Amino acid sequence: MERYHGQLLSDGTRRFLENPRRMLIGAEWVEAASGETLAVVDPASGEKFASVPAGGAEDIDRAVAAARRAFESGDWPKMRPVDRERLLLKFADLVEANAQELAEIESLDNGKPVTMARHVDVALVVDFLRYMAGWATKIEGSTMDVSVPIVRDREFFGFTRREPVGVVGAIIPWNFPLLMAAWKVAPALATGCTMVLKPAEETPLSALRFAELALEAGYPAGVLNVVTGLGHKAGAALASHKGVEKVAFTGSTEIGKLVGKAALDNMTRVSLELGGKSPVIVLDDADVSQAAAGAAQAIFFNQGQVCTAGSRLFVHKSRFDEVVEGLSGIAAGMKLGAGIDPTTQIGPLVSATQQKRVLGYIESGFAEGARAATGGAAGEGAGYFVKPTVLVDTTDDMKVVREEIFGPVVVAMPYDDLDEVARRANDTPYGLAASIWSNDLSRVHRLIPKIQAGTVWVNCHNILDNAMPFGGLKQSGIGREMGRAVLDLYTESKSVIMAL
Repeated sequence: MERYHGQLLSDGTRRFLENPRRMLIGAEWVEAASGETLAVVDPASGEKFASVPAGGAEDIDRAVAAARRAFESGDWPKMRPVDRERLLLKFADLVEANAQELAEIESLDNGKPVTMARHVDVALVVDFLRYMAGWATKIEGSTMDVSVPIVRDREFFGFTRREPVGVVGAIIPWNFPLLMAAWKVAPALATGCTMVLKPAEETPLSALRFAELALEAGYPAGVLNVVTGLGHKAGAALASHKGVEKVAFTGSTEIGKLVGKAALDNMTRVSLELGGKSPVIVLDDADVSQAAAGAAQAIFFNQGQVCTAGSRLFVHKSRFDEVVEGLSGIAAGMKLGAGIDPTTQIGPLVSATQQKRVLGYIESGFAEGARAATGGAAGEGAGYFVKPTVLVDTTDDMKVVREEIFGPVVVAMPYDDLDEVARRANDTPYGLAASIWSNDLSRVHRLIPKIQAGTVWVNCHNILDNAMPFGGLKQSGIGREMGRAVLDLYTESKSVIMAL
């Protein structure tokens, strides 16, 4: 396979696709215990182009056992923090050296534009691995003076330790497969945990290549294991496994609730990064062209398949028509095509199921009285395309306004004043992110505390930094990824009191 959709593939991608794909347990690449496989489908054509093992409960058992052995014996638990740092830095170097191949694999598997995969997804992975490498040597406890009132004639010394939580089970989504793997793997490895990673069944390939590079970097057998398979089989088995000390999940709120309940049955530590219905709020003083371009980036980035997608656009009534006209013009001019084509701006959605879901939401909007300023239909061709869509004449009680669509669809609505827009922006079960567009910093600062969201952007959207904690309020999740805060998800605090 030298070319795909007319595009020349790199030698590394071609070799990766030509060789049979297996999953990693310990240091061995193995088939599923059942012998069954899953088809990997190209979203731009709907055709199978690879297959992976269909792992299940037995494979999860084997992977957890391998992770347990690595955590409790061998070289990994003896490794010094500085050596864990060096391994992560070497891992990052290998990812960077294979960036084009990883981007092509991600584009073919997920459908996203290869240029975006190369300069956003893979670049962020490299930076995050290096960022977390630095934390490996900076995990620390504290000392304290201890007052023990029941034993007044003795002196005591107290201190705390941060220790790795143990075996981590990570379940990641299909919208940013490689980046979400790194968000789980990097802090686990930096803190000294071991991991079983279950990628989404729609997009398993980049996780397998990522694991190959981890072995090449020198990680001991069992430190990182990857089991491919269906969510309701392999994923459910991992979330409920008694041998796992912590479950990390990114995905929909619906599935996240099931994962949380399964973990709770074993009192397993859990972090959940879930859905959103993020508001984009344009004040009356905002630059119209900047706001329109920002709103387009907020919703059409990654085909709208982003948990922080700015899917609700609130524009002051005095600027509403101008912003909607600008946004609709941008949407109508975007080029749809196969992600592997470097000129593509909007790729296909990840699957036929997702395309049907998004089109169903658009139809429900039409049925309730909404109108498409642009888009509102499937794209041409055999792939899972949906045209970038701007819906107007929408009201707060419509299904397209209330529920997460997870596609290139934005609902635009006017508002009168700041109190009104804050109330309407918060009228959602989600609280992941929001953005405010204005040059009046006084009003921006007054509005920020009123918005119920884990992240608020000002004059930008979907901007992440490794040092900034990321996560949501309400049904958008539990816990924070990235930054110093992520260390709390992968370590336990141990208190020590010594009698002197």
